[in-house]
Amino acid sequence: MSISSTMHFVDHGKGGGPDILVPSECAVPSPQHGEVLVRVAYAGVNRPDCLQRSGRYPPPVGASPIVGLEVSGEVVALGEGVTQWKVGDKLCALTNGGAYAEYVTVPEGQALPIPKGYSMLQAAALPENFFTVWTNVFQRGKLQKGETFMVHGGSSGIGLTAIQLAHAFGAKVFCTVGNEEKAKACRDVGADVAINYNTQDFVEVVMEHTNKQGVNILLDMVGGSYIQRNLQSLAPDGRLVQIAFLQPSKVEVDWVSLMAKRLTFTGSTLRPRTAADKAQMARELKQHVWPLLEAGTVKPVIHQVFDLAQANLAHALMESSVHIGKIMLKVGDN
Repeated sequence: MSISSTMHFVDHGKGGGPDILVPSECAVPSPQHGEVLVRVAYAGVNRPDCLQRSGRYPPPVGASPIVGLEVSGEVVALGEGVTQWKVGDKLCALTNGGAYAEYVTVPEGQALPIPKGYSMLQAAALPENFFTVWTNVFQRGKLQKGETFMVHGGSSGIGLTAIQLAHAFGAKVFCTVGNEEKAKACRDVGADVAINYNTQDFVEVVMEHTNKQGVNILLDMVGGSYIQRNLQSLAPDGRLVQIAFLQPSKVEVDWVSLMAKRLTFTGSTLRPRTAADKAQMARELKQHVWPLLEAGTVKPVIHQVFDLAQANLAHALMESSVHIGKIMLKVGDN
């Protein structure tokens, strides 16, 4: 299989606003031990990409400096020791960076087969959101059938994924959104209660719909002023899982309810996790979630697709927060 020596990628230079993103060229990376080289078809756009572009989220040591955390594509070369994939296989993968490019290397355990019936575009919209939701809601939060679950930012890629998976596994689902269009999108994929944070107090609505008990688990990416209200929204023995901070991470909080209600406050970021951790997530997703995708029970919601050279427009849209679902980049033809 012919592989170019150079490739197009999106350069974010020294960091800045979306307009800093420009097409450029560099050498094609070589797969190291345990890695596959993927010719990229599509790449997903995620909040961490915007943070890296702005200079506030540098990649881990050893990771590609190129922005981008998820792809779909075709395996074109194998590093030493690879046993799970062969040249010509089609896959989607959680990358350690480098997705905004024509080629990317991926640890073999972080790749998953394209779900049956899925296009390359749909498959590329899966890894970052599904890995994130699985490890935080199910591995850390331990969501169980019959529990109540809430997610802020319900119409985001993370939010819509969390709503669908929580619903599919038998939870009653709450979410917060900024307008009625987003509320409808959330209800359409399984949210029982969609709360407009511009016109409603989410603590009051949660208490009204849970017989004043609160929710069992809450997934938050907002932080700031939400932290205290999140604690108020949780039921006894509830779990608050923090995955990002759109508002400040340093706030004054009254922690009495943590003790009084026996709450658990945890959280994680996906990118620094070990290859072994991510491979375990991939195995669990393949076992528990891929059948739901193939059955049509759960599916990605794609808002808009841009060409790779339009990554600046994709980032501007992401930061506007007007989108519903995933923003994607078309990279190759496969």
